[in-house]
Amino acid sequence: MLADTLIDTPDPASAAGTSALNEPALSDRAVWLGILARSGCDLIESHLQSAPALPEFTLLRGPETGMAMVRGRIGGAGAPFNLGEITISRCSIRDATGAIGHGYATGRDLAQVELIARLDAALQNPDLHAPLTTKVLAPLAARIAARRAGIEAQAQETEVKFFTLATMRS
Repeated sequence: MLADTLIDTPDPASAAGTSALNEPALSDRAVWLGILARSGCDLIESHLQSAPALPEFTLLRGPETGMAMVRGRIGGAGAPFNLGEITISRCSIRDATGAIGHGYATGRDLAQVELIARLDAALQNPDLHAPLTTKVLAPLAARIAARRAGIEAQAQETEVKFFTLATMRS
C-alpha cells in the first residue's frame, strides 16, 4: 500500500546505510526520495540554482493529487489499524537519458512532486549524481537534521522525571 511505503520510508537520521559519522548514505534512492519529499519546492529550487541543469523530460504520469490510508500500530508494534486518510501527490517522468523518475509527497504541491521526479531521474545518472548530491541533497539533509535536532532538544527540555518510591529504593 502506498501509505505504508510513505510511512516506512527510512528517514535521513535512521537510514540503514549510515557512515561512521551517522550521515545518511545519499546514494540510496529511498533516502534521497525521503529527503526531497520532506523539503519544500521553494527550498529545492533554491539549491538547484547552483547545480547543473536537469535534463529535458516527458511526463509519464502527470502530477496528480489523491488520497491514501495511513495505518498505525498500537504501541508501535501492535496490531495495525487505519488511522485516517492523507492527501498525497505523485508524478512520473522519463528524462532525455531514458531514466525514469518518480515523485511522491504529502500535500497538494504538484510542482514539488514534478521536481522530485526530475531529480529522482537525474540522480540515477552517474554524471549528475555527485554534483546534485553535493549541491542539493546534502544541504537539504543537513537542514532536516538540524530541524529534527531542534525538535528533540525542545522535547528533552520538557521531560519530567518522576520521583517515586521505586526510584528512592535504588
